[in-house]
Amino acid sequence: MQTVVEKSGSKISGYPMLAFHIGLFLFTFYWLVKMIHYEDPGMLLVFIPCLVLAFVLFGGFFVVQPNEARVLVLFGRYVGTVRESGFFFTNPFTTKKHVSLRIHNFNSEKIKVNDLHGNPIEIGAVIVWRVVDSARATFDVENYEQFVAIQSETAIRAMASEYPYDSHEDDKASLRGNPQEIAESLQKQVQTRLEVAGVEIIEARISHLAYAQEIAQAMLRRQQAQAIIAARKKIVEGAVGMVQDALKMLADNHIVELDEDKKATMVNNLMVALVSESEAQPVINTGTLYQ
Repeated sequence: MQTVVEKSGSKISGYPMLAFHIGLFLFTFYWLVKMIHYEDPGMLLVFIPCLVLAFVLFGGFFVVQPNEARVLVLFGRYVGTVRESGFFFTNPFTTKKHVSLRIHNFNSEKIKVNDLHGNPIEIGAVIVWRVVDSARATFDVENYEQFVAIQSETAIRAMASEYPYDSHEDDKASLRGNPQEIAESLQKQVQTRLEVAGVEIIEARISHLAYAQEIAQAMLRRQQAQAIIAARKKIVEGAVGMVQDALKMLADNHIVELDEDKKATMVNNLMVALVSESEAQPVINTGTLYQ
């Protein structure tokens, strides 16, 4: 496939040519009046060429609005792009294709896709984009707006399948837990797919994320269970650290000498007190007072 790269097109200001065009029309009208007055058919040799030239030159005028571009094509050959806003004149035989350089939003539909763990989820995203190469957007793809929509949805599906919906592990990213990382990953994937169309992705973010309706309740219970397990794991890790610190402080400060059985009893009591969901009731052992 032949790749076309944008280049500046040749043009001149339209105002001098407009003045010349008006003068040509007046000159043509003058010869028309003169021909009628003198009834001289030979004057047609001047009148007809001037009239044809006036109508042909009229096709060379065009206007470019701010943040728009005109792609110039002469007999099937790309001759350049005009990005400057204003009133211009160019070869009247060129075709002037309009391309918008403004920022666009693509709001995808809710797409059902499987995440990394195979769970069906619903996901949607907002893609902010604009055309940066008008030639590639015009000639390398059939319809660049439709191309952006299709490729964006494809990138959303691919990205969603690379991450789990949720993860309780700190070193693993998830769709719900790491929105900034997911947005950057989505932007890179969409940009890679749309590079061929001369489109720049300014921002890409998830706008909708939920479990599919058929598993929403089951996954909610699973999510709650995973959260409870993760919370208990953190509590146990913290309790073990506190018990280790307590035993070390007792030993370093020579507060009391504990044998292995007493250490095991103390560890058991501390773990019960620290890990138990209900408030632990202390039991004072006074048996040693009577020995």
